[in-house]
Amino acid sequence: MKLLLASNNPKKRAELEAILARYGISGIEVVTPAELGGIDDVEEDGETFLANAEKKALASAAATGLHALADDSGLAVDALDGAPGVRSARFAGEPSDDSANNAKLLRLLDGVAEGERGAAFHCALVLASPGPPPAVLTTAVGTVRGRILEASRGESGFGYDPLFLFTEPGQPGTGKAFAELDPVEKAAISHRGRALEQLVRAFPAALGI
Repeated sequence: MKLLLASNNPKKRAELEAILARYGISGIEVVTPAELGGIDDVEEDGETFLANAEKKALASAAATGLHALADDSGLAVDALDGAPGVRSARFAGEPSDDSANNAKLLRLLDGVAEGERGAAFHCALVLASPGPPPAVLTTAVGTVRGRILEASRGESGFGYDPLFLFTEPGQPGTGKAFAELDPVEKAAISHRGRALEQLVRAFPAALGI
């Protein structure tokens, strides 16, 4: 069966396919909106990551007639009262620009002590069926804790990865920025990787495979 990943980000697709393979789930062909000729963007105006992911999943399933998997994720910084939060991708304005977002984050945290730069990455995933009517089949949420660095580190990843230092004790990769981890290392401990593992375990029952 075809499963629409409601994103054209190749790194998100690779992460999903790797976890499907890890759990021995076959018979699913992951496709993206671009491969289907594109679908209309969904306004991400929800107040939570889960609300935005649900809106995208339902709209994508309805538009394509396929089961759809959508995510919404972002960074919540303690010293900024949880900002940028659901505005993470557009923190510095439209259009979305990783460099501008990171620069704004560093400006806002200028002078904030290391011990007060705690942060968390959050990811919400929603799997929807096409119906009719389209319906939510299952959801998952993943979180990872760290702190914001004073300068970028690493060349991998995307978004805020160069500024996010993973600090959870006893975990692989602790003490490294997300952008210093290779894709396999990051997927093993990231917010999206944790949410995907939860969701993929529910795939056989949810999708009837």
